[in-house]
This record gives sequence, structure tokens and C-alpha cells, in this order.
Amino acid sequence: MNRFFRGVLTATLLLGYAMVEATHAEVRRPQILQVEATAYCTEGETASGEQTRRGIVAADPRVIPLGSRIRVDGLGRRHSRTYDVEDTGRLVKGREIDIFMADCDAAKEFGRQTARVRVLRAGDGERKAGT
Repeated sequence: MNRFFRGVLTATLLLGYAMVEATHAEVRRPQILQVEATAYCTEGETASGEQTRRGIVAADPRVIPLGSRIRVDGLGRRHSRTYDVEDTGRLVKGREIDIFMADCDAAKEFGRQTARVRVLRAGDGERKAGT
């Protein structure tokens, strides 16, 4: 009888361990979203306290938190790259991103495009220290 309980206990522990490992595997899997991408050229301080620069995007913080690092694909060689989410925007809602471009003509020409976003590292949603 003692062997029976030991076997049940061992099976339960192994099953629990397998479930924990499966849960961790799901958490580590990068999140991929289909988004609408636009561009903006307004220079200044972002919502996170950074200055606008190449490589920054605005996103809805309820979807992609401030401080996140994302990979954007589907925008051609020039704009498919890694970006930092350092800004928000009153018109950026839901599954939308707004890419900062220093050239306003290029931002207008960019228009509205569908892209794939993979969250490489989720941010904490906080402003940078000292800002």
C-alpha cells in the first residue's frame, strides 16, 4: 500500500512540474500582433521622458507598455526593424503604432500600413528616472 501512495505522489509531482514548465514556455513565447502603422514627425519629449529620435514608436500602453522593445516586420527594408516604445498618442488606440520620423515629408508619405509586431521585451510602463 505504501508503494501505491509513493507512486501516486511521484506521478502528481511530475505532472505538476510538467504543467509549470508548459506555463513558463507560454510566457516566454514572443507575442505577435497585427497592427496598423503610421508615422509622426513632432519632435520633443516622449511620454516616457525621452527625446524623440529614430527608433522610437508610440503605442497604446494598454496593448504595448512604455519601455517595451518590439520588432516590426512587413514595412519593407527601410522601416522593418527593432523599435523602442517610448511614446503614446491621443490618436494611437488599440493595435496601432506610430513611428517617429525626423522628416515630416517621409512621415506623410509613409501613410497607413499593416505590420506585424513581435514584443521582444515588455516594458514596465513607467517614465524614465529623472524625467
